Formats: sequence, structure tokens, C-alpha cells
Amino acid sequence: MNQDLRMTSLLTYTLKNLPSTSQWALRFSMRPLSCSSQLQAATAVQTKSKQTLAKPNIRNVVVVDGVRIPFLLSGTSYKDLMPHDLARAALSGLLHRTSVPKDVVDYIIFGTVIQEVKTSNVAREAALGAGFSDKTPAHTVTMACISSNQAMTTAVSLIASGQCDVVVAGGVELMSDIPIRHSRRMRKMMLDLSKAKTLGQRLSLISKFRLNFLSPELPAVAEFSTNETMGHSADRLAAAFAISRLEQDEYALRSHSLARKAQDEGLLSDVVPFKVPGKDTVTQDNGIRPSSLEQMAKLKPAFIKPYGTVTAANSSFLTDGASAVLILAEEKALAMGYKPKAYLRDFMYVSQDPKDQLLLGPTYATPKVLEKAGLTMNDIDAFEFHEAFSGQILANLKAMDSDWFAQNYMGRKAKVGSPPLEKFNIWGGSLSLGHPFGATGCRLVMATANRLQKEGGQYGLVAACAAGGQGHAMIVEAYPK
Repeated sequence: MNQDLRMTSLLTYTLKNLPSTSQWALRFSMRPLSCSSQLQAATAVQTKSKQTLAKPNIRNVVVVDGVRIPFLLSGTSYKDLMPHDLARAALSGLLHRTSVPKDVVDYIIFGTVIQEVKTSNVAREAALGAGFSDKTPAHTVTMACISSNQAMTTAVSLIASGQCDVVVAGGVELMSDIPIRHSRRMRKMMLDLSKAKTLGQRLSLISKFRLNFLSPELPAVAEFSTNETMGHSADRLAAAFAISRLEQDEYALRSHSLARKAQDEGLLSDVVPFKVPGKDTVTQDNGIRPSSLEQMAKLKPAFIKPYGTVTAANSSFLTDGASAVLILAEEKALAMGYKPKAYLRDFMYVSQDPKDQLLLGPTYATPKVLEKAGLTMNDIDAFEFHEAFSGQILANLKAMDSDWFAQNYMGRKAKVGSPPLEKFNIWGGSLSLGHPFGATGCRLVMATANRLQKEGGQYGLVAACAAGGQGHAMIVEAYPK
């Protein structure tokens, strides 16, 4: 049976069984975002005296510091480099920032999504390039947009289990130079030619060549299981949750405006300069571009044409960048004289239907990680969610604030609640800062840790969606002053 016929669309099924689609929209109606109210500076959170999340007989794991090279639009200053060059720069920046002795590092883990075939284990190549010992093991993980989240939680597990004391985790993505393959028939012919032993065999193979063999294969931009692009899915999700084009543009404008404010005020302290070989030194992200609602409204739909609501202005852009964080057992960090920034506490990975719930990972992961940590939404002082699309963020906020969605889709008795916007991504997000697929997770964690320090909060929540219908959430606890 055809796969599309086998796969029951949850949202479509529910729509058909509601009295009318207008009631679906009514359930998820949301007052349009007011840009002016969101751009006000967030008031400092008073230092809480809540109980720590330390667990008996389990080692405390801390992040000492983390850095990232500037996130740049693909096709700009990093376009002539390779992924390991960016990852090496992030590692070198971390070494400079923390002064950690290279021989103390037990393990290095990096996340990436679109791999360069020459350096498939980019963690190892970057580590060697940055001067780490050839005795330090390194491996690379891939989990779509939460790849560096997986790198960090793998580090947490290695340390909590006593296997390691000091781990560097990070991520990298270079969208400026993605692998483009020959067609499968051309690849097969080339391999067969390499094995041919006689001139006759070679001529026989060559006689089968056709011009269409030269058609290249680009990396897939669609979900393998559904053959749908993420942008198309985001457009459908926005429509299902009754999110207007204006709401999406307003949220994107909020992200860019807050990011520009944070950049101008020097709050993006995780960014380290990178001297690009043969070019100038790059010092800041170059995708932060506050516009106006009028200009944004002129853009045409990018995926569902002509009536879609997802555009280039309210989507994250293709980005080059790398990040790295230094993670240690607390006792090791203190013995080395470090003052950690935060504890890395409970985390959760989830998976949903990649057809209709591709981008709802935060909605599913948030209540689970809060329950695991014994916290509620009211306990969280800083929220940092990955912004793939404005519509994706707003759909998650609506779903999290809906008892109906919690009961009908999540099997929960009540909603978890929506994060208050005054605590949510107030230094910008992936829409404005950029989204190098494999590197965003570390940025989210460091933004949370730095915000908690500055604002005096105790708990932060990091959450992200990912291709394949997967998601991640983690609790970050400020290190006591």
C-alpha cells in the first residue's frame, strides 16, 4: 500500500472530526504579538532561593564556559573554508577563553549534520588541528538540529558515569560548501570502470553512458520518510494552529530587534573573533537585520505558493558557524580553580510523527523534562528555544498553552503552559543570530547560562525541534555566586 495512504495524518484526522475547522482555529487563537511590548528590556529576575537539583550519588556536571565563532550567512566570509576549519577555530577560542590544559581533556565530541566526506569525523580532525593530543579520543554525532545538544548530553553522561572528568562538546556546520554527488548511475559506471581489466570491458561500459548520467544529486532538503521539506511542514503547522502571516512577521522582527539590542550592548559574550585565512577578522554575527513589517510583507511565500505564510523573512537562514563548550565534573572544575557558570541537569529527548508534528519537539519535551526535574514552568527564569521558523515557535507556544492539545495528542491531563515572552529568547534566537545546524545547541546552553548569571535567575530551560520529528529539552541551573 502507498506509504502516504498508510500514514494517518493526525491533524487532518482531527480536523475532519471537529464540528468545523473554524473551531480548530478558535481553540488556538492568539492575540497578535505586539512588537513594541516585546522589545522592552526585560526586568532583572530576582535571585531565587529554590532548592538545587543535585541528586544523591550522581556527580554534578558543570559547564565552565563556552564560545562560538560568529555565525555568518552562508556564502560569505567562511565560504572558502572546510567544516573542520570552523570547528578548529571554535576549539582554539575555547582554549584561549578557559586556558584549559589540552592534556587534561579526556574526550571531545562534536555534532554536525551535512558531513564533509573528507573529514567525516570532524571532531577528530578539528581537535588535531587545534593542537589537542593525538591520545585524546574524539567522535562526531548527528541528530539534525539537535546534534550539539546530543554532543553535550553525551558529555554529561560520560562524566556522570565516572568515565571522564573533562569533556569538550561542540558543533559545526558549513552550508557554503555542501557535498554534491554524481548521479547513482554515473557513480556506478565510474566504480565499474575502475574495476574493468581490459579495453573491451571499458569500451562496453562507456557505450552505456547517457547525458542524463551527469545530472548531479543535491543533498536532500526533504524529510526522507515523508518527502516533505521542513519549510512546507512549517507552513502547514502555522495554518493548523491558525497563525497568521502578520504574527509570524512580528515574531521575526522581535527576534532580529532583540538580537541587535543584545549585540549592541555586548551581551553576546560567547562570540569570539575569528581571523579568516586570507581575509579580515570576523567579530560578530552578520545575519541580524531588523527590517519593518511593511518590507517583510512584500516578500512572497517561500514554500506553499501562492497562499503560504512562511517566507524568507520569518524563517531561519542557511548559516555557517561552530561552537564549543567545556564540561567538567564539579569537583574537577573546582580543583582546577574554575568558577563554573552553570550545572547541566536533567535532559530529555522525544520523537513524534514526522508528518504533522515534525516541529513540535519542544511541546513534547518540555513537560517531561520539568517533571523529571521536579519543576514547573513558574520555576524557570530563562527560556531559550530554537527558532527554526516563526510559525514553528508560535505553534509550540499555542500547543503548550492548550489543555485540548495536551489531552488529545499528548495523553496528558492538562497543559504545561506557555513561556512568558519577557523570559523567552530575549537576546534573539536562530531567526536572527543564525542556525548552523550542528552548532545551535551549544549556543542555546551558553545563552541560558549567561542570562541566568546576568539576570540573577536559577533555572533555565533549553528546547529545540529537529528533523525526523525529534526534539530535546534540558534544564540548566545557575552556579551559585
